[in-house]
Amino acid sequence: MAAYQKREVMNIVIAGHVDHGKSTIIGRMLADTNSLPEGKLEQVKENCRRNSKPFEYAFLLDALKDEQSQGITIDSARVFFSTKKREYIIIDAPGHIEFLKNMVTGASRAEAALLVIDAEEGVRENSRRHGYMLSMLGIKQVVVLVNKMDLVKYDRGVFEGVVEEYKKFLAGINLAADFVPVSGMEGDTVAKLTDKMPWYKGKTVLEVLDAFQKEPHPVDKPFRMPVQDVYKFTKGQDKRRIIAGTVQTGSIEAGDEVIFYPSGKKSTIKTVETFGDGKPNPVSAGWASAFTLDQQIYVSRGEIATKAGQELPKVTNTLRVNLFWMGKRPMIKDKDYLIKVGTAKEHVRLKEVTRVIDASELNSSQNKDRIEHHDVGECVLHVKKAIAFDLAEHIAVTGRFVIVDDFEICGGGIIRESLEDDQLQVRDYVMTRNYKWETGDIPRDDRAEKYSQKPTLILITGEKDVGKKTLARAIEARLFAEGKIIYFLGIGNILYGVDADIKTTHDSADIQKEHLRRLAEVANVMLDAGIILVVTAIGLTQDDLELITAAVDIDSVNVVWIGDKPSDISYDMLVLGNWKLDETVDSVKKMLQTKGIIFKP
Repeated sequence: MAAYQKREVMNIVIAGHVDHGKSTIIGRMLADTNSLPEGKLEQVKENCRRNSKPFEYAFLLDALKDEQSQGITIDSARVFFSTKKREYIIIDAPGHIEFLKNMVTGASRAEAALLVIDAEEGVRENSRRHGYMLSMLGIKQVVVLVNKMDLVKYDRGVFEGVVEEYKKFLAGINLAADFVPVSGMEGDTVAKLTDKMPWYKGKTVLEVLDAFQKEPHPVDKPFRMPVQDVYKFTKGQDKRRIIAGTVQTGSIEAGDEVIFYPSGKKSTIKTVETFGDGKPNPVSAGWASAFTLDQQIYVSRGEIATKAGQELPKVTNTLRVNLFWMGKRPMIKDKDYLIKVGTAKEHVRLKEVTRVIDASELNSSQNKDRIEHHDVGECVLHVKKAIAFDLAEHIAVTGRFVIVDDFEICGGGIIRESLEDDQLQVRDYVMTRNYKWETGDIPRDDRAEKYSQKPTLILITGEKDVGKKTLARAIEARLFAEGKIIYFLGIGNILYGVDADIKTTHDSADIQKEHLRRLAEVANVMLDAGIILVVTAIGLTQDDLELITAAVDIDSVNVVWIGDKPSDISYDMLVLGNWKLDETVDSVKKMLQTKGIIFKP
């Protein structure tokens, strides 16, 4: 018996303005190639007869309850379809303007696209928007189906008019496409050519699909695996920590040295694990996988695993991006959003709007300070904490992002440029430090379990003479009495100790940065030892906080501000007015318990 050979699978998105006939074309393809379940076509036709409703091929795709009643596709439905050459997953993306975010979600998984334009209605606003989004998402294989040719009596001039207009638009966004005249309702040029358009000598839609070039798994690109999670086993003295994720590009095998970004930590792969029956060696792009390390290091969800000796990802907190905004409220400055790149999720703000483009007309404006509903913006984003990524033109999967506002995806786009930020120099030496770090045999999780606490840095800052040290000492005393490993470190301990060699003749801003850098280095060592560290400092700013968090290798940094509400620093707890010491210590303790840093009894 011949060995089973897995057929090639390709993802195709089909998009277009509402009512331009995408679903009808897919339904016709399924029917004309006998790809429907047995009896399905007859069942739908009978349902239409019973309800005195004319049959439409689009009804074959009505998987959602609301679709027939509203007459629009409201989600990205997947249709499985095959030709003699390969298997297809056809992603039917919404055409209605209110469902553009679903279209973006569908198109982001596609390798090629069919874009449908109604011959009678011509090029519409959403036709341009969809074309622009396909370009933004890096989809290069595009075929435009000029549908409903039967309604214009198969007029060649109408077809060529649509081609001329839309080709001109696509040239403005550096996207090329082929054009096919079709009638989804009548079946012309879908599965076969007909004598109704003798002037057309090109491919049918099915032939167009088979002519698309399948993009190979990007195993020849640098290794990238966003860390999905880290699993710890305890049964039977099994102390393995398995780092899990999906290999997006490249390949990995036991013995390879891996580096995690943005932290810059390194180790060597001890074993490679895969899910399911197969266990390839090496593990390459497309596989959900996991591996153990020969030296235990602390890494967390959101980091990107890379392979030593290959091209490095970018690391910064300032990104130049192309962004398509789908939120009903505009994206504005000075508001916190969430950005998701790979498995990383961090707070982000709109820093600068370079220009805003109307995606339907490609008109641009350089004088806007916000990005409105359905606008495309070239802008600069500032992330609260540096993230790792690639530029979209190099590795698309780690160069795409989405923006979340109030638990809803409101925007998405691609990263075009990594910009320098104030913490670049600090971050560079921190990554070098982490790469050279000598790890002991006691992992951080074991210390946390032993001490019944997670290491954290409590930064108590605020105005002068507001009782910062009094509060810090009271927190230390309370938690120490309750058995916690805690230490109070006043800024003077740093200034007259490890900072004693800093000369005051230098620029005062540089001196301040160096003081904070050394404070963060001391804190990093103490946190690595599993300690809760309490530090006081006068009037820290957001820039100061970002410098500290760039150097401190811990996610849990808690800022307590005492005094009037600060203008720019992100704080976890605000202490106003005539505060009472015992009550404030109780509040700090409750905050640590809520965050899981110390455990409730």
